[in-house]
Amino acid sequence: MSATAPLENKENSEANSKWLDAHYDPVANLNTFSSCIALADLNGDGESKLVVGDLGTGGCNMKLKVYKGTTLMTDNTLLDLPTGLTAFLMDQNEPRTPAVAVASGPFIYVYKNLRPYFKFTLPPLEVNSLELEVWSQAKEDKIDPVTLKEMLEGIRCKAEVPLSVRSLKFLMLEPQEMETFVNLYKNQPLKRQTVITCIGTLKKNMADDDAVSCLVIGTECMELYILDPEAFTVLAKMSLPSAPAFMDVTGQFDVEFRVTVACRNGNIYILRRDSKKPKYCIELSSQPVGLVRVNKNIVVGCTQESLRGYTQKGKKLWTAFLPAPITTMGVMDHKTRGYQAVLVGLANSEVHVYREKNLVNVVKSPDVVTSICFGRYGREDGTLIMTTKGGGLVIKILKRTAVFDEKDSTPGPPMAQSIKLNVPKKTKLYVDQTLRERENAVGMHRAFQMDLYRLRLNAARAYVKVLESSLSPMSSSVSEPLRMNAVVQGLGPSFKLTLNIQNTSACRPAMNLCISFLYDQSLYSMKTAFFKIPLLVPGLNYPIDTFVECLSDKGISDIIKVFVLREGKTAPLLTAHINMPVSEGIVVS
Repeated sequence: MSATAPLENKENSEANSKWLDAHYDPVANLNTFSSCIALADLNGDGESKLVVGDLGTGGCNMKLKVYKGTTLMTDNTLLDLPTGLTAFLMDQNEPRTPAVAVASGPFIYVYKNLRPYFKFTLPPLEVNSLELEVWSQAKEDKIDPVTLKEMLEGIRCKAEVPLSVRSLKFLMLEPQEMETFVNLYKNQPLKRQTVITCIGTLKKNMADDDAVSCLVIGTECMELYILDPEAFTVLAKMSLPSAPAFMDVTGQFDVEFRVTVACRNGNIYILRRDSKKPKYCIELSSQPVGLVRVNKNIVVGCTQESLRGYTQKGKKLWTAFLPAPITTMGVMDHKTRGYQAVLVGLANSEVHVYREKNLVNVVKSPDVVTSICFGRYGREDGTLIMTTKGGGLVIKILKRTAVFDEKDSTPGPPMAQSIKLNVPKKTKLYVDQTLRERENAVGMHRAFQMDLYRLRLNAARAYVKVLESSLSPMSSSVSEPLRMNAVVQGLGPSFKLTLNIQNTSACRPAMNLCISFLYDQSLYSMKTAFFKIPLLVPGLNYPIDTFVECLSDKGISDIIKVFVLREGKTAPLLTAHINMPVSEGIVVS
């Protein structure tokens, strides 16, 4: 009995799980992050492939790997460590197959049909004039390597423009290696090049899934570049106060777009199309370790084991505390279901699924998750792909019967309940007010009750007046229960006035009804200001149209009163006041 209990518990947990274990390869030898993993239909055959920028050992074996199903389809060698990877459509040519852009150092390598297609290099930066002069003297053998090192160290401490990579490498060398380094590089032109820290895509002029996209890159020199998808020229350039680490882009370049950037100074900056500098700033209490966008809200993971939600303008919405540090983050966007959530990989080998601040699901992993991706893989829409710290590859598929509860699945009371309120100290004004309320409690209560009764009486009188004068758009008569609303269409001077009348009675039809209009005849004219209504069947909506002509060109408007009358009675059953819009002007014939 005791031996079968763990097996039964395992079977029950698998039955209650929302995910199917499709594949697990513990020796896939994948060393990557969420920024270097993407899903794309590379061949245009309807089957999405997994594209991975593998970091290898950190110094060698960097490769661009493509998986189809559970097998490795192709791998291309990369010259440097990849910092980001994305798939995007760069033209309208058929078949619509996306290209793969890999950011590595100061370059972007673009692959088309899994073959090298284009190499983009970041624009060079300004070189320090003093540094250039020092290397010119070294080229002419006017100074020895030791003097060169001393002069470069002095420039590094005082100059505003940073040193180039060549000078920084030279300062790290041992004395016996300096002369060889100088002889090797002194005849080459001195350049200062930055590197790419993050990469994303931005739709060019349409929001469709198969629309052409621009590349958006963040650099170490605290700048953002937006590149043309065909010519790979710089379309826009934006500045940041710090080097970007994470980035999210939404919108269209030709219409309106918004770039959200998490920087190394612990702040989040939001840039828009018309701004060269950040428009909004979110100051975090700790460093960000992940940034994703869900609908119109920004979700940030911080080093304080917390998840925070913000609006597009930087207003804080909520905070969720986590049981372990965050290792990676991703977006769960199930388009066929219209469901969006945040995937958070934790150091305790779990992946938490958050819908706003509510924990809706926990996915167990055999190892610590280092990268995560959700989307269409093969022909399955709801596929969760994870890589682990040991180099493993985990593939799970969301069950078609899976339903995520909107309530928080965290056991026990909410975390906010344990946070102490910052209650201010009692002031002298507060103490005096308390003493006054104690001494005059009876009188204050009587005054409050009198004001409350007076308010209720005025509200009742106003309600009776409305019922007696039939000023309400709903009839109070038991024998003639009617409802009416009006819609005005047009820019002027001709307006179309539509009255929607409905008999709300259960079974009694309404008949012998009329409609009359009351208006300022110097401002408006109507062909028919009085007409009869046909028999109203209960439950049906009867639209009645008429036309109003505006006679004034002075840009003024007035109210048109509508009365629903019954033949033989002077009091109207319904009354509606229509606020007419200002006419755009009289058309000159």
